[in-house]
Amino acid sequence: MELLFLGTGAGIPAKLRNVTSIALKLLEERKAVWLFDCGEATQHQILHTSLKPRRIEKIFITHLHGDHIFGLPGLLGSRSFQSGDSELTVFGPKGLRQFITVSLQISDTHLQYPLKIVEIEDGIIFEDDQFLVEAAKLDHAVESFGYRIIEKDKPGTLNAKKLRDDGIPPGPIYAKLKNGESVELDNQKIIHGKDYLGPTIKGRIITILGDTRTCANALKLAANADVLVHESTFSADNEEMAYEYFHSTTTQAAKTALQANAKMLCLTHISSRYGLEDSKHLVEEAKSIFKNTYIAHDFFEIPIPTSK
Repeated sequence: MELLFLGTGAGIPAKLRNVTSIALKLLEERKAVWLFDCGEATQHQILHTSLKPRRIEKIFITHLHGDHIFGLPGLLGSRSFQSGDSELTVFGPKGLRQFITVSLQISDTHLQYPLKIVEIEDGIIFEDDQFLVEAAKLDHAVESFGYRIIEKDKPGTLNAKKLRDDGIPPGPIYAKLKNGESVELDNQKIIHGKDYLGPTIKGRIITILGDTRTCANALKLAANADVLVHESTFSADNEEMAYEYFHSTTTQAAKTALQANAKMLCLTHISSRYGLEDSKHLVEEAKSIFKNTYIAHDFFEIPIPTSK
């Protein structure tokens, strides 16, 4: 599991930063990629990576400002030309269905795969046997959501050596024990999977917030997250401007991470007023409050290891 930042700028594309898009790479977990926001030229950014559009299984849109959605129609269309035939689901605020439908209709774009559009409200918006995704409204000029991605706990590693030592050779029985099942052997002895499994592997939590001021739902979504991705459009000395434009500063993001007991903070959605030379200063502002802070740049990648 890795986070790959395809665009880290705010408002408009800049030479140093494209507008917002983040890929959550779940290639080992489900051979898929989940995309969060799809700003202008996201598919161009993808060309500079190893990502395959056909692997994009879900897209989560935080809000309908252009710097978060203008790349969506193009990406949806291109996916048809790049061997994408599996279903794609797009989640986002009310109005998303109209934006996608009108864009595809007017441009006479025909998709060769099933497209599902889900307009969301607060609460659990997706769940299967691997993941749960919760959404909550934030404090922005338009309806803006944050997402909490929860990986479900997994059974511990099967102790094959102990099984062999107990005279149980490899075979289909191992898969059943790995699932925690009880199995009757040929000699009528019953063995239990739990006796051959290591400790449960705790699932990871990733929180990705849309544009927002500091708010209670940001804290709720970020609680105990392994990684918190938080917009920090402005530096600490522009708090008044951040409030006026419904955004956050570096130190406000850091305070949220600290109060939420997150393990790591990654700053993104950086105003084009800040050049590359300003990045060190911006991240140091946040580190003064929350030490384990990074500032993303385009193509910055974060591996998210399993908790030990």
